[in-house]
Amino acid sequence: MQRKKIEFTQLAVVIALTFCTVGVYAQKSQGPAAPMNKDQVDGRAGEAEGKAKEATGVILDDKNMQTEGNVQKNVGKAQKGYGDLKQDIEQGK
Repeated sequence: MQRKKIEFTQLAVVIALTFCTVGVYAQKSQGPAAPMNKDQVDGRAGEAEGKAKEATGVILDDKNMQTEGNVQKNVGKAQKGYGDLKQDIEQGK
């Protein structure tokens, strides 16, 4: 029972830190530039979700969940990159 409580606490901390990191990054990256497009938003959300799932897999010692999280994180990064490229093209950069 005590071990499960510690694992749950660690998981909650990892998830909270992940969302704080994404929020700070999004706040820094935005300025007078155009708002993010759908691919950028979905990519960043997928990346954060993948990081959380990967961390959960590490905490629970679940290799399957860890791998799924890693794949999801990398798919999110790729989608975010596509959205960034799309925005740069639209802005003529």
